[in-house]
Amino acid sequence: MDSGKRYCVIGAGTAGLAAAKRILETGAEVIVFEQTDQLGGTWNYTDSVGKDKYGLDIHTSMYQGLRTNLPKEVMGFPDFPIPEQKESYIPAEDILNFLKSYANRFDVTQHVRLEHHVVLVDIADTPKKWKVLVKNLPQQKMETFFFDYVFVCNGHYHTPRLPNIRNIELFEGKQLHSHDYRTPYHFKDEKVLVVGAGPSGMDLALEISKTALHVTLSHHTKEPFKTVFPANLIQKPDIAELTQNGALFEDGSQEYFTVILYCTGYRYSFPFLSNNCGVVVEDNYVHPLYKHCININQPTMTFIGLPYYVCAAQMFDLQARFCLTYYTGKKELPTKEEMLADMHEQMKLKWMQGCRKSQSHMMGPAQGEYYDDLARTADVEPIKPVMTRLHNESSQRFNDDLLNFRNDMFRIVDDNTFEEVVRNA
Repeated sequence: MDSGKRYCVIGAGTAGLAAAKRILETGAEVIVFEQTDQLGGTWNYTDSVGKDKYGLDIHTSMYQGLRTNLPKEVMGFPDFPIPEQKESYIPAEDILNFLKSYANRFDVTQHVRLEHHVVLVDIADTPKKWKVLVKNLPQQKMETFFFDYVFVCNGHYHTPRLPNIRNIELFEGKQLHSHDYRTPYHFKDEKVLVVGAGPSGMDLALEISKTALHVTLSHHTKEPFKTVFPANLIQKPDIAELTQNGALFEDGSQEYFTVILYCTGYRYSFPFLSNNCGVVVEDNYVHPLYKHCININQPTMTFIGLPYYVCAAQMFDLQARFCLTYYTGKKELPTKEEMLADMHEQMKLKWMQGCRKSQSHMMGPAQGEYYDDLARTADVEPIKPVMTRLHNESSQRFNDDLLNFRNDMFRIVDDNTFEEVVRNA
């Protein structure tokens, strides 16, 4: 057991709860700092946008009526699946309740300090220690803590990434990012331009079309979508430039809008990390990290949850087990040079396959290779292959039939196989 060590976990969302649970299993002490007033991270809904009552940026991107865009069968933890219910695609509230029951079941809740905002993480004067400056928000009081290890679990759906569009300042209508989207009723009778066709862009364009007069979805996806969109939703290529009341597109066409909604993703952001931590974010590439998690310059710091298009809870749990194999001394970390060489080799391969630097942490269909690499390297239990297979299958269905994919129902048969459940008429 690792009873002498102290761990800091930043964030009490899915990643932070998974990390804390695995840390507690080692017998070590853990404190989870959460700046909001409840655990669950981005699964918490609030009507508020902009700033909270303490003047901090609203963290969550949750909107009204959200149902998962992945089946619940791949969203649970390896040792704590989401409870059985008929539907595979379930409401956000069910995920939030699931995370709370997970935290209670494994005694994580008592280690979470709500409304505690991490201001600064720095190297302490004491050798091999981390100094963490935290603001107790209700008391408006600064507190200093010292830890042996830091797990950064603050998520990556909180700091909007806005595109660089020519004449963006000319447009006189309303402009907002999907981070501030809450309900389609705000778009009633509007002419809306949705920019970006990732999961949120596709989903929100469809939602908004139910109340808006007209919706245009602008994107650079080469493959045509198989989804048949409603009559008031059309697709356009990338924007060439904005005008006072609309946009010119790269195909030479022009449309007029009253609102622009940017579904252009998020930036990784760690404003609390001092320069001494040795991690930089460059065009959304967080480095230098060993296996997308361990800070190569300061290996007692790790990041849980950077990769995306993944089986999130399964991967967070695996990453935590991977890191703790080294932190508890079961295995010895490679040298700095070896870890850097591994990172460069992995990234070179990724970029050769056509990934842009901003997509360095994107997994998608290749996620299984990443999970197997983690499990093999640290000699820990791998993620069951059925998880990756069902995730990839359901992601394809999302792209192929946006209108109906949430009607699909699945059942896990064994570690390798899933089946579709026929819905009774």
